Amino acid sequence: MEVSTNAQKKRLKSLAHSLKPVVMIAQQGLKETIQAEIDTALSFHQLIKLKVAVGDRDVRNEMINTIAKNNQAELIQRIGNIAVLYKRNKKKSSLL
Repeated sequence: MEVSTNAQKKRLKSLAHSLKPVVMIAQQGLKETIQAEIDTALSFHQLIKLKVAVGDRDVRNEMINTIAKNNQAELIQRIGNIAVLYKRNKKKSSLL
């Protein structure tokens, strides 16, 4: 997790604006296969959008925080059921 300034966070938000959700989590919840897909997407893209369509706001927020923690990713933005995560891949050029 390397986003330390508001300017960096603002840049990532602007980059994420045009992205479509890469992973969608529905009523089935967070399974191992979904977790693996998120990990793969973060490694490849570094910045991803997730659509989390489960339960109420508290359940959704808890799930998003769990996903970020499990993947050592930083939550950049959350609007409704859409979350933007960033994880720097040291093998690729930085988005920042």
